[in-house]
Amino acid sequence: MHKIASFIFYSLLSLNAFALDKATLALWQKDFKQEAKAAHISPKTIKSTFKSAQYLPQVIVLDRAQPEFISPFLSYVDNRVNTNQIALGRAMLQQHEALLNQVETQYGVPKEILVAFWGLETHYGANKGNFGLPSSLMTLAYEGRRAAFFRSQLLDTMRIVDAGHNTVAGMRGSWAGAMGQMQFMPSTLLKHGVDADGDGRINIWTSLPDSFASAANYLNHSGWKKGEIAMLEVKLPANFNYNLAQLQNRKSASNWERLGVTTMDETPLPAHDNAAILLPQGWQGPAFMVFSNFDVILDWNRSVNYALSVAHLANQYVADKPIIAGADAENQALTFNQMWALQGKLNELGFDCGAPDGFPGLQTQTAIRQYQAGQNLPQDGYASPSLYQYLLQAN
Repeated sequence: MHKIASFIFYSLLSLNAFALDKATLALWQKDFKQEAKAAHISPKTIKSTFKSAQYLPQVIVLDRAQPEFISPFLSYVDNRVNTNQIALGRAMLQQHEALLNQVETQYGVPKEILVAFWGLETHYGANKGNFGLPSSLMTLAYEGRRAAFFRSQLLDTMRIVDAGHNTVAGMRGSWAGAMGQMQFMPSTLLKHGVDADGDGRINIWTSLPDSFASAANYLNHSGWKKGEIAMLEVKLPANFNYNLAQLQNRKSASNWERLGVTTMDETPLPAHDNAAILLPQGWQGPAFMVFSNFDVILDWNRSVNYALSVAHLANQYVADKPIIAGADAENQALTFNQMWALQGKLNELGFDCGAPDGFPGLQTQTAIRQYQAGQNLPQDGYASPSLYQYLLQAN
């Protein structure tokens, strides 16, 4: 079957799997309207929200979709921190210099970090998403996989309308409910949104003062430390114990230095505490030292690859600072099904990954390290293709 025809065929099958039971949805809507009324949402907003809300089976398909491959770090970052992204970000920093300087002074968050989030989230405002939030959030709340979360986000969407920050028709964003220049969830806007331009509404869709100030306010409240960097690439000594390279294993930079860790250019490490070493593509890939502000970036998005990309992109705006190491790293990716099989094999051998889910989370990384220790392999916790092949041959 031709690839495009195959995609359409299987997409239609997926959509059919989430066909709507209109009677059940009507009962759900009735119940939710009562909850909204009890939460003091105005009758006008309730009526307007459900007049526009439609069940969108394609949103469920997107929510259930699994990636074919788990992208290796260097491929991930190369796709996001490229020449065009860097050049456009530098231009945006220059174009909005006065505003960004003002926000940085007020909140202590570097303008480069703010613009890096802007670039990765919406390509500097070009791709904010065009799903109506009443429809996408109602669909996800009704579907039930994460019903409580999306139910609360739908209520917060209505609260935003009641507060006059936007209209029901204007509440547009991603299929998962993220919205605006920085892709805030509704609850994040209500908690951290700032009316920086003083027009009486928090407008993260078209107002850059509101968008930048809201993002900086969020990062500030998440614990951003003014004057500290988030991460830098480092060089590890030949005898380094790779089992130490874990996000939760924190030391001062000076203690890492005593273990032989240095900067790539042999300049002194920053005098920061709470430093960890990360090996996002295994022991043969690049190594990074991350600090407290990296944790703040992770609070925005729990993906280590994403957080490293934010910090790396921010660095590129200042100067060309390519990632140096990693030429010998394994650059092939496991498929989602191979990752699932790897987790199953580790469980079978007595190394607890939990229920297989196709993603190399912390429990899987711990299980890999335990297996690697028994096989005298570098304990980097990385689910590499070579480890997968090694496991297939295990008894």
